[in-house]
Amino acid sequence: MHPTVKGAAHAAPCIRHPHAFSHKDVFLDSMPLAHVFGPVASGRLGRSLGLDLLGGRVCSMDCLYCEVGATDVHTCERAPYVPAPVLLDELARWRDAEAAKHGATPGGRPPAALVDHVTLGGSGEPCLNSDLARIIAGCRDILPGVPVAVLTNSTLLHRDDVRADLAGADVVLPSLDSLVEAEFRVLNRPCKGVTARGVADGLLGFARGFGGRIYLEVLLARGINDTAENLALLRDYVRQLAPHRVDVTTLSRPGASPRALPVGRDVLARWSDELNMAAGCPQTAPVGHGPTAAVPDDGCCRAARTTDADAPVSHSMDTETLQEAVLRSITRRPQTAPQLAKALGAPLDAVRNALDELTARGACAPVAETALPRDTDGEIFHAGRLPRNG
Repeated sequence: MHPTVKGAAHAAPCIRHPHAFSHKDVFLDSMPLAHVFGPVASGRLGRSLGLDLLGGRVCSMDCLYCEVGATDVHTCERAPYVPAPVLLDELARWRDAEAAKHGATPGGRPPAALVDHVTLGGSGEPCLNSDLARIIAGCRDILPGVPVAVLTNSTLLHRDDVRADLAGADVVLPSLDSLVEAEFRVLNRPCKGVTARGVADGLLGFARGFGGRIYLEVLLARGINDTAENLALLRDYVRQLAPHRVDVTTLSRPGASPRALPVGRDVLARWSDELNMAAGCPQTAPVGHGPTAAVPDDGCCRAARTTDADAPVSHSMDTETLQEAVLRSITRRPQTAPQLAKALGAPLDAVRNALDELTARGACAPVAETALPRDTDGEIFHAGRLPRNG
């Protein structure tokens, strides 16, 4: 089966990476890191260095809440969307650059405290990359001692090849938003043939043979999957799965559809308490939706945990470098100036100036016509302006 490209008549499209800008853009060198970003402070994974395995909006789902926008390539077919040599070359260049900043020789390691996890994600489902096992092994070779985490929507975990590829990871962060089939179809909009029960069974089978840690995520959208029926089913399910933790999240940034609305904190708290208690794991604070990346948090369109205690990874950046970092961040998902300042470790005024300059040149724009045009402090979200793939 070939990938389905929305609005296209034929399959096997050329995927243009969201960050593959032309020479007119703000990159400072001829070989920007298009697939490696961060590290940034993640509530779940500490200082997380993100790797994009898709090179575009390629996914087995088309979730209403996805903050990178609608899926361009809707598929369950695996392919080397970003080939392992390309991605690992970038990772080695990142390592060498960071090592040089701290006085190490090329090929040397940057300070260990700089990275707590290498996190494999992207603007879609990273397990669709058929080079996944090579990428995990390469991460270990390039950054020895740094744990590898993988974000996944769980749709491919029934496959033996995917389970074998993921066996090399230290942490897997799967998602499962609803076990009510009608809710699952409405909220997650999966590829044909993908069901909630099939996803749940695949995750259970994977977990039985996986030796690492599993952090389950459940994202709630008001009036869609925040039902008593779903809570009861998930409560029974996590008793079987026994993950190391359950993160219950909701939207705190604009999603792909205005139909996706956040639930209240009381709902989050109740679900978090009940699911973590059922799973027999320590309870965690309910959280909002949206990775913190310096790109966003863990490098995926799913939600990630952030807390007031999260410290940004501080870098000293000149004006052009800051503009590049801001643009790369908001092309992955909409963010406000304060969110960017925290993620990038940059002064808020400098970030606002960067957004003003990028807006003036047409590289970004305020988010409009959305259920979440502003955050709880009244701050406006900004998004990078890029052509759609296909």
